[in-house]
Amino acid sequence: MTNRGVDEEKRATLRRFAALGAATPFVGLGSAESDEGEAAESGSDARDAIVGYVASTPGAHFSKVRDDLRLGTGETQYHLQRLVDDGVVEFSRDGDYKRFFPAGRFTAFEQTALGYLRRDTPRGMLVALLRNPDATGSALAAELDVSRATVSNYARKLDEAGLLSREDGYAIVRPETVITLLVRYADSFGPATVSLADDAASLIRYDP
Repeated sequence: MTNRGVDEEKRATLRRFAALGAATPFVGLGSAESDEGEAAESGSDARDAIVGYVASTPGAHFSKVRDDLRLGTGETQYHLQRLVDDGVVEFSRDGDYKRFFPAGRFTAFEQTALGYLRRDTPRGMLVALLRNPDATGSALAAELDVSRATVSNYARKLDEAGLLSREDGYAIVRPETVITLLVRYADSFGPATVSLADDAASLIRYDP
């Protein structure tokens, strides 16, 4: 593939994600450039795409933003820092990760929940527990095709994060909030979550 072809694919990806976030009031703020010419246009395209991507995929970490938008590491760092400095995007720390969110849109609990929902096994556990609140650790391990130790490890982390109670089996804390986040951003989580979203109304049937 020629460099021109790569550039065109990148440009199309940036514009697609900028369009995804077009409804957010923040898109366009990244375009306020004092520079002129192709470099400025490229920069504003990248920032609008990042804003759109973060709006549609809140909780994504740095590498995910970079890779999905086909940006370079330095390019991503530069534009994300500009957006953070301008108050358009904010981040929270999740271990070694920085997870990015539209500024002022999510509570601390929601940011923590989205961070775990961006991980395959914790998301699978939460989805399974929403469908079957009585599921045991062994049942979760079998459904997700992971070890019982893996389930126990993530259950402990989810408990420490305030998302799961282990007092009597496993119980999701504030399940309505977790369902809302899963439904609202279902497309960014994959087919299993889209399926959950289709059944969401029937899942809110117990007290948090």
